[in-house]
Amino acid sequence: MITGNIDGKIMVRRWLVTFKPFRIFVVGIGFFSLCFLMTSLGGQFSAKRLGDSPFTIRTEVMGGVESRGVLRKISDMLEVILKRMDSLSKLDNSTTSDTRRLDELSSAINRFQPAGLVERIQAIAQNVSNMAVRVEQILQNSMAAGRAVRDGSSGQCEVPRDPRYPDCPGKVDWMRARWTSDPCYAFYGVDGSDCSFLIYLNEVEWFCPPLAWRNHSSPPTVHTHTRQTATTKRQAAFRTDLSSLLDLVGTGKESLSFMKRRMRRLASQWGTAAQRLHAKLRQRWREQKKILVHVGFLTEESGDVFSPKVLKGGPLGEMVQWADILTALHVLGHNLKISMSVKELQGFLGVPPGRGSCPLTGPLPFDLIYTDYHGMQQMKQHMGLSLKRHKCHIRVIDTFGTEPAYNHEDYATLHGYRTNWGYWNLNSRQYMTMFPHTPDNSFMGFVSEELNDTEKSSIMRNKVNNMAVVYGKEASMWKLQQGKEGFLQILHRYMEVHGTVYYETQRPPEVPAYVKNHGLLPQHELQTLLRKAKLFIGFGFPYEGPAPLEAIANGCIYLQPKFHPPHSSLNHEFFRGKPTSREVSSQHPYAEQYIGRPHVMTVDYNNSQEFDSAIREIMSTKVEPYLPYEYTCEGMLERVHAYIEHQDFCTPEAPFPPANSSSKLGLSSSASPGPLFVLLPNSSALTWAPNANAPPAWPPLSSLRLLASQEGQSCVEACQRANLVCEPALFRFVNNREALRGLEVQCEVVEAEVNHVFPAFSVLRRECGLQKDPLLYSCAGLSPKYRRLCPCRDYRRGQVALCRDCL
Repeated sequence: MITGNIDGKIMVRRWLVTFKPFRIFVVGIGFFSLCFLMTSLGGQFSAKRLGDSPFTIRTEVMGGVESRGVLRKISDMLEVILKRMDSLSKLDNSTTSDTRRLDELSSAINRFQPAGLVERIQAIAQNVSNMAVRVEQILQNSMAAGRAVRDGSSGQCEVPRDPRYPDCPGKVDWMRARWTSDPCYAFYGVDGSDCSFLIYLNEVEWFCPPLAWRNHSSPPTVHTHTRQTATTKRQAAFRTDLSSLLDLVGTGKESLSFMKRRMRRLASQWGTAAQRLHAKLRQRWREQKKILVHVGFLTEESGDVFSPKVLKGGPLGEMVQWADILTALHVLGHNLKISMSVKELQGFLGVPPGRGSCPLTGPLPFDLIYTDYHGMQQMKQHMGLSLKRHKCHIRVIDTFGTEPAYNHEDYATLHGYRTNWGYWNLNSRQYMTMFPHTPDNSFMGFVSEELNDTEKSSIMRNKVNNMAVVYGKEASMWKLQQGKEGFLQILHRYMEVHGTVYYETQRPPEVPAYVKNHGLLPQHELQTLLRKAKLFIGFGFPYEGPAPLEAIANGCIYLQPKFHPPHSSLNHEFFRGKPTSREVSSQHPYAEQYIGRPHVMTVDYNNSQEFDSAIREIMSTKVEPYLPYEYTCEGMLERVHAYIEHQDFCTPEAPFPPANSSSKLGLSSSASPGPLFVLLPNSSALTWAPNANAPPAWPPLSSLRLLASQEGQSCVEACQRANLVCEPALFRFVNNREALRGLEVQCEVVEAEVNHVFPAFSVLRRECGLQKDPLLYSCAGLSPKYRRLCPCRDYRRGQVALCRDCL
């Protein structure tokens, strides 16, 4: 309430000062009409205020004749009110009679409940301003579209019927019905007119032809798979300081703290490895790549179930691998951005606002993107159609592997290989695994701590022959009803059994009383325990983790169960739904196949006599700490460097052979046409003929060894038996009649099909099949009806991912 003349004058002045700018917005349309319009529009206009945009002569677009008349009357009433308020503003130096009039006005204002009125007016004014700006934008877009149409050859935009763009009419129909479903369409200038649809569908997407009346002088949006860049290439230099990387990783989660602790602990080993690889490469020039690392499984949007379990015995294998990937990329000298949330991902990629219906325009700001399956789902959601164009830059960190039959979406759907994962239609080598168990994919790996000679000698002197540590941090892994009681009793008869099982207040009841449980140990304390123990024993789960390699590196013998029959997605719940048919013959197949005795023993735990014999053998066997080269810091740096330098999935590969005749197969011009493949001495394998030109390839064709598998045998197995590795990158060079002739295969029929077993042949039916879809080149495929053509290769000692000439 206004209690005095002075106070009344001050309030009116303040009200008028606040209200005067608002007059700018209401001229010509009226305050109450604007409130009505704002209410009827549901307050949907929330564009950022760009300035005081007058509404004046635009009122005719908002309604019919009757509504415009009502709005005009309301506007006139508001103008009268404003004029009276202007006269009140002159009361500052008025007489006593003016003061009495001011008191009367004060009483009238009180009846309107002035408390909060100024704030309400300001809020309404802001909303009206926002609405005005948005309506102005729509009007300008409509006028621009009208001018464009008038400048064109006809009075309206007709939807073209062009056989080169068969999807255009359907896309326009979809836009007519759904263009308001995502604000990104308006972001790109779509306003509901057919002209704006056609502009968008040609210049942002690529479903409609160019419009003749559009100005095409500006460079069109890049829709090829090649990355366009105007920046000068920079040289990558090895780094030994990890401080900037630690800052990039960030804080706030226990998972990030774990990764940073690991980086710090191994920092000196990474530095030494960088110096060694630098010397090995002889200062070779390397391009610095712009790399985005999006760790999808640690984002809140994916649930981040791992972070809360870091200190409770949860799985750490994925975090170990991601920490080492980040460190390797940093040490190699590349320009990193790290994303741990969808918001950060959107910001780094520069995606348009909305729900991801609109694609990115222009080149991708990164040369490479490392992510996982969770990240792929998030990128699909927020990149829309752009994902298809840019996915050649993506590398998917995939623990258990993805086979081509599961990766090819249409083929997987038709032939029963569709799972919750896979089906991304990537080149199979874009999937990067923890172990080299799936040669269709690229082996990324991780690192284990490497010991020097002094540390190895100390470990061997202090080993306790009758001490065993059990592989299992979660109490559920110890449940005796799963058949563990028998072999644990045998183990206890010979050795002192130790565990590292997590607990909060009391000992887990699943752990037998004779087990000395240390609880969950920090990494350095676990290392100390492993350096004393003679045996590290697995229960059969978890599969393929990093712990057995760490134990072997600290001088333990690793004992693991053999699986009868092998576990796979066909017979075991854990693997069900994973995009692979790979059969797992033991808890850790890599340790079984690539390390083996005396460091690794794989036995049938259900055979008590075999288990008893294995324990006694272990107690009498001396081993040195052992770490495969590919799991050292230098080995991982070497491998990741080779991938970055040589793997290119964005440049389309030229078809091979260019024509189906020997005269056009790229043979040396100085030699008469001859076979592409010749038999190796003392071998059943073929190699590339020395007189034939070798097309550019990585791995190079000098590493190729062509074999024929047996019926029902995969190329993975056929190559392994010859002490070689199947190489999917070389399939395109053996998918031809020349390879069949080289193997002296009798073919009455040669057909190209979409089949993950081809290229292959049937001896019985004399039928030969070539692969029609390169995405289905598969080392893993097998059939009892066919013998397969297998492109095997040699490999570097201790580095199975690289051939001898690959570095």
